[in-house]
Amino acid sequence: MSDALSPRRLVAVFESPVAEALLRFGSELGFQTVLVEPDPTRLGGTPRPHGDTFVGDLAAAELDEHTDVVLTDHHRDEIGTVLREVLARPTRWIGIVGNPRHEGPHVAALRELGVPDEEIARVHRPIGLNIGSRTGPEIAVAVLAGLIADRNQRPGGFEF
Repeated sequence: MSDALSPRRLVAVFESPVAEALLRFGSELGFQTVLVEPDPTRLGGTPRPHGDTFVGDLAAAELDEHTDVVLTDHHRDEIGTVLREVLARPTRWIGIVGNPRHEGPHVAALRELGVPDEEIARVHRPIGLNIGSRTGPEIAVAVLAGLIADRNQRPGGFEF
């Protein structure tokens, strides 16, 4: 089975406006969607109308080789430990949102935990197509477009 036709799983880590839109749009695009939120106090307002599953840890998310993982908040203290756990599992793709003009805080957090640079390099940042996204839904559209392009082995953007 080609990757483009394989099962599509999208795991959004950390409740945020970006995660909300990723789950909503991702399910419309055929992804099985999962929200991982380690802090249950941040899940006010759930269950939401979109998304297949809400879980409190990565083990319950059942990551596999068809899974794309997106950390939707680069300000969370636990990004290092969460990413280290994601990197130890079989996933198709790993990314974290954030400003492309600055090194992501995940790099220092992972180095502090002893994660080798070649493993840190597996974490994509910036992510998504460069469409000038500002809002949560716009960022989600850019991320999903980038994931679809990657799954279909396309560069994204304007080159065909």
